[in-house]
Amino acid sequence: MSARRDLTAVSADGTSLHVEVHGPEGAPAVVLAHGWTCSTAFWADQIRDLAADHRVIAYDQRGHGRTPASPVCSTDMLADDLEAVLTATLARGEKAVIAGHSMGGMTVFAAATRDAFREHAAAVLLCSTGASGLVAESTVLPLRPGRLRTWLTGHVLGSRAPLGPVTPVAKRILKYATMGSGSAPHMVDACARIVHACPRRVRHAWSHVLSLLDLDHRVRELSVPTALIVGTGDRLTPPVHAHRIAAALPHCLGVTELPGLGHMTPVEAPELVTGRIRQLVTTYSQLKEGA
Repeated sequence: MSARRDLTAVSADGTSLHVEVHGPEGAPAVVLAHGWTCSTAFWADQIRDLAADHRVIAYDQRGHGRTPASPVCSTDMLADDLEAVLTATLARGEKAVIAGHSMGGMTVFAAATRDAFREHAAAVLLCSTGASGLVAESTVLPLRPGRLRTWLTGHVLGSRAPLGPVTPVAKRILKYATMGSGSAPHMVDACARIVHACPRRVRHAWSHVLSLLDLDHRVRELSVPTALIVGTGDRLTPPVHAHRIAAALPHCLGVTELPGLGHMTPVEAPELVTGRIRQLVTTYSQLKEGA
């Protein structure tokens, strides 16, 4: 893999965002936005593959990885942060394919009308995400849909309890909640270590934002070509979300359903996700406007 270059992007409220740039200068750009409780480490497979011939830009969402937390969290801040990363890493008019997983996809929705996003986004890949109704649609708890399941799910996902060390039991719980039953042990271990590294207060603060999420109006304003990937076994953002988003997108390239896979699609199906990013770069990305 090409040498990693670290830099800092400063968001609208002064938060310093940790950004990593991999791959050769001047190569087509790809920007990766990770999800809730994750970090740039979540994209390890995509970075390893794409950095051979792409400039891969990955950043830690605020409170995650090496980016400090802020007293207040909101979807507007997610949009501010993505704008800051795009402005700090891309030349004027330079286009990039932007891939967002889970909360990273919600970041894309939140930023859809921002000037920097419209200037720099060539195409988008949404992995395992939703725009609204996250708690009500979740099937983490094997109960019938309704008020009771929604209430209990909200309490489980928004728990202030520490996750503790990565034990065999902890990995079984995480695998059930976030991954397909056929996920390889090394995949489960990698995801568990990433998720357990997220500070408890950060996990709780963002869970509150996600429980109230309502970005359906922003989906309709995401005008760039957009593809979606979802696992049929995703309990956090089931396929109903992907199809609802697809129906509202102005330029949808279709939904790819991955049989039996869970919520962690970039880790569970790394070659497929990376391949889809490559396809989008080949078809839509250009280094300069009008090039």
